[in-house]
Amino acid sequence: MSNLPFGFGPSDPDKRGENEPEGGGQSGAEAFNQLGQMLSQLGQMLSQAGSSSGPVNYDLAKQIALQKLSGSGGGQMGVASSGDSDSAVRDAAHLAELWLDAATILPAGATTTVAWSARDWVHKTLPTWQRLCDPVAQQVSGAWVEALPAEAKQAAGPLLQMVGQMGGMAFGSQLGNALAQLASEVLTSTEVGLPLGPDATSALLPANIEKFTEGLELPNSEVLVFLAAREAAHQRLFTHVPWLRQRLLATVEEFAHGIKVDTSALEQLAGQVDPSNPASIEEAMSSGLLEPKTTPEQQAALGRLETLLALVEGWVDVVVADAVGDRLPGAGALRETLRRRRATGGPAEQTFATLVGLELRPRRMRAASALWKLVGEQHGTEKRDGLWSHPDLMPNAADLDDPMEFSERLGNQASIDDLDPIAELERTQQAEGKSDATPESGKDTGEDKGGEDGKSS
Repeated sequence: MSNLPFGFGPSDPDKRGENEPEGGGQSGAEAFNQLGQMLSQLGQMLSQAGSSSGPVNYDLAKQIALQKLSGSGGGQMGVASSGDSDSAVRDAAHLAELWLDAATILPAGATTTVAWSARDWVHKTLPTWQRLCDPVAQQVSGAWVEALPAEAKQAAGPLLQMVGQMGGMAFGSQLGNALAQLASEVLTSTEVGLPLGPDATSALLPANIEKFTEGLELPNSEVLVFLAAREAAHQRLFTHVPWLRQRLLATVEEFAHGIKVDTSALEQLAGQVDPSNPASIEEAMSSGLLEPKTTPEQQAALGRLETLLALVEGWVDVVVADAVGDRLPGAGALRETLRRRRATGGPAEQTFATLVGLELRPRRMRAASALWKLVGEQHGTEKRDGLWSHPDLMPNAADLDDPMEFSERLGNQASIDDLDPIAELERTQQAEGKSDATPESGKDTGEDKGGEDGKSS
C-alpha cells in the first residue's frame, strides 16, 4: 500500500514503517488529539477569512494583498513624504490638463486627482475587481458542483456549503496574491485599459512611477507629467463617453459568463492522480485538462473587447502625443516604452489574464493610433472626437485594416450629425459576419496569437 498523507495509514504492524514514524506507533488518543487540532485550525482559518459570501472570498483577498504589500514595503510612497507626493501629482495633473485642452474637444473628466500607495490601489479598485472576477468564479465553481453525481450531492449535504466556502477561499487567495503583485507595479488607475478606480478620479502611484523611472534615464518629474496626461486622457473618455465604461466592463463579463469547463475531463484527470504523490496532482492540474474551453461566443466577445481596447489606447496615445508635443524632450521615448509595455504584456496584462482568464492586451493599438492620427489630420479634432458620441459610429476591426477607406467614408459625410447609426450598425454586423465565416484567414493567424505583438500592435 502506498503512503497516505498526514500519517493516517492503517494500523498494520507489518506496514508500520510506511505510515508511522520510526520512533513507534501513535496511540489512539494522540491520533484523536491531532485530528482535533487540525479541525480547530481549519475552524480558525475559516473564521479569520472574514464573513465574505459568494464565489470569491474578497475579505481574504484584501487581507492577503495588504499583508504582502506591508511585508515588501509596497504600502510606502517611496518619496520624501506623502505631502510632497500629493503636491507633485496635483501639479503634474494640472499641467497635463492644460495641455490636453488644446488636443481634444473632450473636457477634463477628473474632478479629483490623488496620489495612491499600493495599499490605496487595492482598497479603491477591489469593487471593480469583484465585478470582473465573480462571473469567472461562479462558472468554474458551478461546473465542479454540477460534475458531481446526484448520489454524491445528496450524500454530501451540508458539506457542499463548506466546499463552496473553501472554494471561495481558494479564489480569494489567488486574487489576493495577484492584486499584491499588480499593486506593486501598476503606474496609474487606468493602466490595464479599464476604469478600475472610482468615477472621475485621476490616480497615480508615485512609488511605482519612481521605480519605473529608474531605468529610463529621464527626470522623474517628466515621467510623472507624461503619465498624468495619459491618466487624464483616459478619464476624459470614461467620463464624457457615457456608453464606454459600461461597454468595456460588460464585454469582460460576457466573456466570463461564457466559460465552460469540460467536466468529462474530471474522470481522465482522476486516472492520472496518485493521492500519495503530490507531484502527480500538480502535474495533472497543469496538464490543461480542466482549462476552460473557448466558445464561439467568447471569441466574438474577445474580438470586440480587443478592438475597443485598441481604440481607447490608440486615441489616448495620439491625444497625449499631440498634447505634450515638444514640451517634454523624452516624450517620444516614453511613448514607445509604454507601447511596448502594453503590447508585450506587462504586469498588468499578466495579472489580469490570471484573474479573469483572458488577455487584456490591445494587440492593434498601433493600427488604432494610425487611424485616429489620420482622421485627425484629414478631418480635424472635432470630427475625430465626435465619433465617440455613439458606439455605432466607432471604427471596427475591419476599419483598422483599412484606415484610409474609413477616413474617406467619413469625409463623405458633411458632419457627425449626418452619420447614420443604423447604417453603421449594419456595416459592423456585416463585417463581423464576414470575419466569423472565415476564421482561418486574416489577422487571426498572427495578432490574436500574440506571437508578433511588437509588430502588429
